[in-house]
Amino acid sequence: MLNRAARYFPIVRELKNIGPHINVLDVGSGPRGIGEFWLSPFVGCDVILPGGARGPMRPVVCSGTELAFRDLSFDAVVVSDVMEHLAPERRSVLVQEVLRVARKVAIFGYPCGPLAFALDEKLRQNYQRRGLATPVWLEEHMLHPFPQEDLFSDIPSGWSLKVVLNESLRFHYWMMRTEMHRLCDYAFRFGLVLMPKIAERLLQQMDREPSYRKIFVLQRQETVC
Repeated sequence: MLNRAARYFPIVRELKNIGPHINVLDVGSGPRGIGEFWLSPFVGCDVILPGGARGPMRPVVCSGTELAFRDLSFDAVVVSDVMEHLAPERRSVLVQEVLRVARKVAIFGYPCGPLAFALDEKLRQNYQRRGLATPVWLEEHMLHPFPQEDLFSDIPSGWSLKVVLNESLRFHYWMMRTEMHRLCDYAFRFGLVLMPKIAERLLQQMDREPSYRKIFVLQRQETVC
């Protein structure tokens, strides 16, 4: 639970900067996506949505590389921890599709670069030493090198780019190992429910170099009607 909060709090802050009453698409959302932290209705899409959607999400089954939406359909599009699951040759296709349907802002967050990949290799070994089943998402992380910042080196003209650090390497590794223990995970959940603002401020202090994840905020420089 804490790792989802660490990942989504910075994204939600960026969404709030856009303005009220925006329509949002969450690509690769799974059954809940940003819905634990973004309480307004939004559209979530994924290739598989087992068990249906939760919270305020309206689910749509489709691939991020072939989004089933018209151009400029959403004020903001979120792609959180998706890029590292794609083969390198498909990543630029997804970026193009997201920019096609985004009217104002596109937000991409993902584990970035070789240091983050090496940390996940270490985390996988930790699971194996403990005799625990390695999560599917972690096995998928090992299939391809993680994308780097140069994924956005040739974005189309008319877009600006801001990079936000998310989770230091040391904090991420501590958090993921701690969440292996059920009691610690429950404690994190209670803390987020009882003191969400304090939890967010504490997590924000962990967003520093060397970072595990980077969040790339692409914004149209001219408003599109």
